[in-house]
Amino acid sequence: MPQIANNAAARSSAKLFLCGDVMLGRGIDQILANPGDPHLSERYVKSATTYVELAERIDGPIPRKVDDAYVWGDALSELEREAPDARIINLETSITTSLSLAPKGINYKMNPANIGCLAAARVGCCVLANNHVLDWDEPGLVETLGTLRHAGLVYAGAGLDADEAAAPAVIELAGGGRVLVFGFALETSGVPASWAAGAYKPGVNLLADVSARSLAQIARSVQAIKQPGDLAVASIHWGGNWGYEVPAEERALAHALIDVAGFDVVHGHSSHHPKPIEIHNGRLILYGCGDFLTDYEGITGYETFRGEFALMYLPRLAIPDGTLVSLDLVPFQLAKFRLNRARPEDAAWLAAMLERECSPFGTHVAPLGSDNRLTVVW
Repeated sequence: MPQIANNAAARSSAKLFLCGDVMLGRGIDQILANPGDPHLSERYVKSATTYVELAERIDGPIPRKVDDAYVWGDALSELEREAPDARIINLETSITTSLSLAPKGINYKMNPANIGCLAAARVGCCVLANNHVLDWDEPGLVETLGTLRHAGLVYAGAGLDADEAAAPAVIELAGGGRVLVFGFALETSGVPASWAAGAYKPGVNLLADVSARSLAQIARSVQAIKQPGDLAVASIHWGGNWGYEVPAEERALAHALIDVAGFDVVHGHSSHHPKPIEIHNGRLILYGCGDFLTDYEGITGYETFRGEFALMYLPRLAIPDGTLVSLDLVPFQLAKFRLNRARPEDAAWLAAMLERECSPFGTHVAPLGSDNRLTVVW
């Protein structure tokens, strides 16, 4: 990837857009302009169109053949208003026409012809180290990588071999400096060990262990590329889908990624709802960002977690030291496979939940103003 000379003095901070799982496959793919083959081999569901029908039972008719911007809804105007310097998502789907189904029960794919959906949000980096990018086996991953490259979208956390999977995505900042995004996956998120990339094998950047030796290797990788004025993000897929608890081993790993490996942000995902936020030595840890775009709208169960709510995370980081300056959260509600601004009562529920879960970590969440935004203080 092309590099630029650093000019860190030209800017004193950078704002990022981070979010959790962006799952544009399966049901969402079926309402886009170029729906792919809907066939599924799930235990109870055999067609992706069923997920559209289930959602329609909850919120009414969903339009078909929508334009590329539809699913992003109100999030697009918020992104335009905030103008983040880098936009980073966990892209949790393969982008492929492959019929090579991985035998795992739940398989996501988006038709490559719908790649414009990512361009509509001007995504800067797609993190691929997760438990759905190989849902259609290695042919599906290879096509996913090729589709992203052809569209000019950078990615991290997966590759044609282990070196590419471990390499960071490099986002150049206007005025100098860069955001370096490293993607990691843990088996605790449901990523099979067999998905690990190898010397001549496509796959994901799977952390087989979190030993001191492994952390030292990660630190060397960061130090080899990070320059003054750069910001380093560890985007990591870990843990289960439901529950607010942060396991002690995840917290220890997050701290080590900052203290030992030199990361400025730990961007955690896998949970279907937001989890606690911590500021460790001045640096941001998001233990679970929750879903951002999914086709779960009509699926019942776990209602107490309010999985229909999505958060846009907008941290501002100081340059050159990478410490957190501010963190605003913008809440949305997913309805009709579209992100809509959250109502005041929904934003209040999110604020109360986050305050409850974050306060043991020394962070607090409160409404920021009249537009239902939230702010994090520490």
